[in-house]
This record gives sequence, C-alpha cells and structure tokens, in this order.
Amino acid sequence: MPKSPAKTATSFTLKHLRPSDLRGVAQLATRATRGVTTMAEGVHHAVLGTMGLAGGKAGQQTSGVTGFVYRTVRGVTELVGKGLEAAFTKLEPALAALVDAPPETPEREAILAALNGVLGDQLEQTHNPLAIPMTLRYQGRVLNLNALTSAIPDATGKALLLIHGLCMNDLQWTPVESSTDGEKAAANIPATLAAELGYTPIYLRYNTGRHTSQNGHELAGMLEQLLAHWPVALKELTVVVHSMGGLVIRNAFHIAQQSKLHWPQQLKNIVFLGTPHHGAPLERAGNWIDVVLGATPFSKPFAKLGQLRSAGITDLRYGFVLDADWADQDRFKRKPDNRRPLPLPQDVTCYTVAATTVAKRSPLAERVIGDGLVPLPSALGQHADPLHQLAFAKANQVIVYRTNHMALLHSPEVTRQVVQWLG
Repeated sequence: MPKSPAKTATSFTLKHLRPSDLRGVAQLATRATRGVTTMAEGVHHAVLGTMGLAGGKAGQQTSGVTGFVYRTVRGVTELVGKGLEAAFTKLEPALAALVDAPPETPEREAILAALNGVLGDQLEQTHNPLAIPMTLRYQGRVLNLNALTSAIPDATGKALLLIHGLCMNDLQWTPVESSTDGEKAAANIPATLAAELGYTPIYLRYNTGRHTSQNGHELAGMLEQLLAHWPVALKELTVVVHSMGGLVIRNAFHIAQQSKLHWPQQLKNIVFLGTPHHGAPLERAGNWIDVVLGATPFSKPFAKLGQLRSAGITDLRYGFVLDADWADQDRFKRKPDNRRPLPLPQDVTCYTVAATTVAKRSPLAERVIGDGLVPLPSALGQHADPLHQLAFAKANQVIVYRTNHMALLHSPEVTRQVVQWLG
C-alpha cells in the first residue's frame, strides 16, 4: 500500500528536524507577529493622520483605545513567545535523549544557509539556535583545530581553503549527481585540485547574514590556529572563493596583517569566482525600494519588510569589506559609495573569474550585464575611481560565457582554468 502524503511529509520533516529547531522557529514566529503588528499600527496611524485625527504622540504609534489594543497584542505576543521558548528549552534535553540527532542533510543545511543569509545577523543577535556558527570542515566534519593530526591523517603540505557565498554552505561545492550543464558533466573544483595538484581541501561554513568584515575578523583568527596546528610542514595556503567569500577573505587578510598574524606569509594564491568586489545591482535596487516605500505615510510601514534583509546582503550594495564602510551608519539609508579603498593582498597571486550569461559574440552592452547577480566590471575589479581599481594582472583574469552565478561552482571550463593557473 502506498504511503499517504501526510505520512511522507511528516517523515521528511522529522528526518531534518532537531529538538533545538522548535525553539528557533518559536523565536522567529514571535518576531514575525510583532513585526506584522507594528506594520498594521503604522498604516492605522497614517490613515488617522489623513483624517485630521490625532494618530499618536510620536513615530507610527497610535494613541487612545487603538494604541492600547496594539500594545496589548505586542505584550501578549511577548509573553507567549517567552513561554514557548522556556518550554522548548526544558524539553530539548528530553527530546534529544529520546532520539539520536539526525545527521546533516544537504536539504536541511541548504535551508539553514538561506535563512542565515537573509536573517543571519538577527538570528545571531537573538541567540537563535538556527544561527550558523563559523566552522572549518574536512570531509563533511567540523575540525577540532587542536587535534588536526588525527582529523586530517592524509594532510599534504598544500592547504586549500574554500569559502562559499551568500545564502550558501560548504556542501554546495560538491555537485549532486544530477547536476549537468547541457551535455557537460558538473565539475568538482576541490576534488580536482586535490587529485591533480595535491591540495588538501578545507571548507569554511559561516553565517552569511553577518557583516562581511565580522566574518573576516573571525576567519583571520581561525586560520592562524589552523596553520599553527597543520599536521605536516606547510608549503603553501591557497584560497578559492565564490561570491561574497571573496570579500570575507580580503578582510581576513587585512585584519591578519594589522594584527601581525603569521598565516598571510604562507598565503600564495587567491582565486575569486564571481566576487562582487564593487557590489551587486540587485542590492542597490533593494535600497531604492526602501526609499520608494518610505516616501509616503501609507507605504512607509511596509519599508520594514525590505529592512528585514541582513547586514550581509546590504554589504553587497557596494562591496563593503572594512568595518569603517558600515560602522555608525544607517545601512538602509540611500547614500553614495563611500568605501575606504582596499587593494588586493600584497605578495599574493590573485586570479579572478567573471561570468556572463550571454554568448561571446553578443553585443558588449549585453555581456557587461554579467552572471545574473554580479556585473562583469565588479567581478573583474574594474572601477571608474583609480583608488578602487583592483590590479588583477591581465593573464590572471578570465571571462566565461553562457554561465550564471551559481554555475561557476561546477563549471568544467572554470575548473580547467583554475587547475591551469595553480599548476
């Protein structure tokens, strides 16, 4: 007898759920209810204002009986949320004892990565258990940086660090069996570099909703520990990054040099794949939406929806790398590009791969559009201001055609180019 859809959905959910997830979801539900209540009160306040009635003392809060109702809803929501969180916190040990923790699954990790990309800064600030901590991984396992000899028994003298992009995780460097690009089988960049050039791949997993510079600070310290405890004599460290990962490693190198750490001396190569060095138009469009929605009293409450997006996403407006790019600023306020210039790491060979979704013979205007998320000039480090221009050597740049942003990860053409560069 075939299984019913309800049973199939339940078993699928249980396969991916963990006891702490209940507490995390309860926190999100509480925040969502408070947010919807605030938006509703804001619209109500705007309507009363157009009727010549006193909406409230300040901001978008209503007064009188109306204000009392909204305050009551928020108060009850807060009480219910705290009650649920306390109950789930007490239940977690019992639930964990009843069942073994399910293993990591690509589906679960992909959902968590996407959630952290969009709301990761808020998850971290509220200590939500769904927030992803930064970890270094080897063959799918979290590395104990003080016990690398047993964790990586087959380590070579060439360490390869792979850093993923926004809303992604380390598992997505490995193509699934069904991944194909037309007739071309999907390529595995880390596995190919390990097999052909003798690298030992180490993967970074991190919360992409945090500011890129915050992740860079933490990564700088982790790499110092990693290389200090590397099991064999280390000849070189090479880093391959995708998208936002390029901004993170640039900050990590900068911080390491300022702190006089040792690992930058062992860093030989960085390969950037589709990194938005000078930002991404979609985030700039999101900033325009903030401005448009905030232009009228009726739509202003809905601007809060656009302002749910994480600090990691807003950092992509212009490609923020340093703390000074965003510190003490309203990240949703529209303003010109006021980044501090940061050149490519010195004494490190830097390569960049830019992609465009159109054919090579397409008009230049179409090719410049890029991979669907990152324009060609941004990925190539080109900028009208010489201070922001990134000096990639001509031989260290390549453009791949008919390739989108995500396809860079598993492109056979990109893989061959990276092997050629590093070999």
